[in-house]
Amino acid sequence: MTDLVTQAAWVLVAAFVLSLAYELYRATAKAGTSPHDSVASFVKNNAALYVVAALVIVLLFAGFGWAPWVGLIFSAVVAAASILYYNPKILLERDPGIVDWFEDLVFTSLVFLAMALLLYQVLGVTLRP
Repeated sequence: MTDLVTQAAWVLVAAFVLSLAYELYRATAKAGTSPHDSVASFVKNNAALYVVAALVIVLLFAGFGWAPWVGLIFSAVVAAASILYYNPKILLERDPGIVDWFEDLVFTSLVFLAMALLLYQVLGVTLRP
Protein backbone atom coordinates (compact mmCIF):
# COMPACT_ATOMS: atom_id res chain seq x y z
CA MET A 1 0.00 0.00 0.00
CA THR A 2 1.33 3.42 -0.90
CA ASP A 3 1.22 6.62 1.12
CA LEU A 4 -1.39 8.01 -1.29
CA VAL A 5 -3.76 5.11 -0.63
CA THR A 6 -3.19 5.29 3.12
CA GLN A 7 -3.82 9.03 3.13
CA ALA A 8 -6.95 8.61 1.01
CA ALA A 9 -8.25 5.94 3.39
CA TRP A 10 -7.72 8.22 6.40
CA VAL A 11 -9.38 11.13 4.59
CA LEU A 12 -12.41 8.93 3.90
CA VAL A 13 -12.45 7.87 7.56
CA ALA A 14 -12.54 11.54 8.57
CA ALA A 15 -15.25 12.35 6.03
CA PHE A 16 -17.54 9.52 7.04
CA VAL A 17 -17.02 9.94 10.79
CA LEU A 18 -18.00 13.60 10.35
CA SER A 19 -20.99 12.59 8.23
CA LEU A 20 -22.12 9.91 10.68
CA ALA A 21 -21.91 12.30 13.63
CA TYR A 22 -23.82 14.96 11.69
CA GLU A 23 -26.55 12.58 10.51
CA LEU A 24 -27.01 11.24 14.04
CA TYR A 25 -27.28 14.84 15.28
CA ARG A 26 -29.94 15.56 12.65
CA ALA A 27 -31.80 12.33 13.47
CA THR A 28 -31.92 13.08 17.20
CA ALA A 29 -31.43 16.73 18.13
CA LYS A 30 -33.15 18.02 14.98
CA ALA A 31 -35.73 15.24 14.66
CA GLY A 32 -38.85 16.36 12.81
CA THR A 33 -37.26 19.44 11.22
CA SER A 34 -37.60 17.81 7.81
CA PRO A 35 -38.70 14.43 6.45
CA HIS A 36 -35.00 13.47 6.45
CA ASP A 37 -34.48 14.09 10.17
CA SER A 38 -35.52 11.02 12.12
CA VAL A 39 -33.94 7.79 13.27
CA ALA A 40 -36.11 5.83 10.82
CA SER A 41 -35.00 8.05 7.94
CA PHE A 42 -31.38 7.75 9.06
CA VAL A 43 -31.53 3.96 8.99
CA LYS A 44 -33.45 3.85 5.71
CA ASN A 45 -31.35 6.40 3.82
CA ASN A 46 -27.87 6.22 5.35
CA ALA A 47 -27.10 2.83 6.86
CA ALA A 48 -26.19 1.19 3.55
CA LEU A 49 -23.93 4.11 2.60
CA TYR A 50 -21.94 3.82 5.83
CA VAL A 51 -21.58 0.06 5.42
CA VAL A 52 -20.28 0.48 1.85
CA ALA A 53 -17.97 3.31 2.96
CA ALA A 54 -16.57 1.12 5.73
CA LEU A 55 -15.96 -1.73 3.26
CA VAL A 56 -14.19 0.59 0.81
CA ILE A 57 -12.01 1.99 3.59
CA VAL A 58 -11.12 -1.52 4.81
CA LEU A 59 -10.19 -2.51 1.25
CA LEU A 60 -7.94 0.54 0.96
CA PHE A 61 -6.20 -0.20 4.26
CA ALA A 62 -5.86 -3.89 3.31
CA GLY A 63 -3.70 -2.89 0.35
CA PHE A 64 -5.35 -4.81 -2.45
CA GLY A 65 -3.95 -3.70 -5.80
CA TRP A 66 -7.43 -3.00 -7.21
CA ALA A 67 -8.69 -1.18 -4.10
CA PRO A 68 -7.62 2.30 -5.30
CA TRP A 69 -9.91 1.86 -8.32
CA VAL A 70 -12.80 0.89 -6.03
CA GLY A 71 -12.06 3.85 -3.77
CA LEU A 72 -11.81 6.22 -6.72
CA ILE A 73 -15.13 5.11 -8.20
CA PHE A 74 -16.81 5.21 -4.78
CA SER A 75 -15.45 8.71 -4.06
CA ALA A 76 -16.55 9.99 -7.47
CA VAL A 77 -20.07 8.61 -7.01
CA VAL A 78 -20.34 10.07 -3.49
CA ALA A 79 -19.05 13.47 -4.63
CA ALA A 80 -21.49 13.54 -7.54
CA ALA A 81 -24.39 12.53 -5.29
CA SER A 82 -23.44 15.22 -2.80
CA ILE A 83 -23.36 17.95 -5.42
CA LEU A 84 -26.19 16.86 -7.71
CA TYR A 85 -28.67 15.36 -5.22
CA TYR A 86 -27.92 16.10 -1.56
CA ASN A 87 -27.16 19.83 -1.91
CA PRO A 88 -30.09 20.90 -4.11
CA LYS A 89 -32.68 18.61 -2.50
CA ILE A 90 -32.04 17.26 0.99
CA LEU A 91 -29.88 20.05 2.41
CA LEU A 92 -32.33 22.75 1.35
CA GLU A 93 -35.28 20.79 2.79
CA ARG A 94 -33.48 20.69 6.15
CA ASP A 95 -33.63 24.46 6.66
CA PRO A 96 -29.84 24.60 6.86
CA GLY A 97 -27.89 26.61 9.39
CA ILE A 98 -24.17 27.16 9.78
CA VAL A 99 -23.56 23.63 11.12
CA ASP A 100 -25.30 22.12 8.11
CA TRP A 101 -23.37 24.18 5.57
CA PHE A 102 -20.08 23.54 7.39
CA GLU A 103 -20.59 19.78 7.45
CA ASP A 104 -21.63 19.73 3.80
CA LEU A 105 -18.61 21.72 2.63
CA VAL A 106 -16.10 19.81 4.75
CA PHE A 107 -17.54 16.40 3.85
CA THR A 108 -17.61 17.12 0.12
CA SER A 109 -14.11 18.60 0.24
CA LEU A 110 -12.73 15.56 2.04
CA VAL A 111 -14.31 13.20 -0.48
CA PHE A 112 -12.80 15.27 -3.32
CA LEU A 113 -9.41 15.13 -1.63
CA ALA A 114 -9.62 11.34 -1.32
CA MET A 115 -10.68 11.16 -4.95
CA ALA A 116 -7.65 13.23 -6.03
CA LEU A 117 -5.24 11.10 -3.99
CA LEU A 118 -6.68 7.92 -5.45
CA LEU A 119 -6.59 9.37 -8.97
CA TYR A 120 -2.88 10.09 -8.51
CA GLN A 121 -2.45 6.50 -7.35
CA VAL A 122 -4.20 4.88 -10.30
CA LEU A 123 -2.35 7.16 -12.73
CA GLY A 124 0.98 6.18 -11.17
CA VAL A 125 1.85 9.71 -10.07
CA THR A 126 4.11 9.95 -7.05
CA LEU A 127 4.44 12.87 -4.72
CA ARG A 128 7.85 13.66 -3.30
CA PRO A 129 8.59 15.75 -0.23
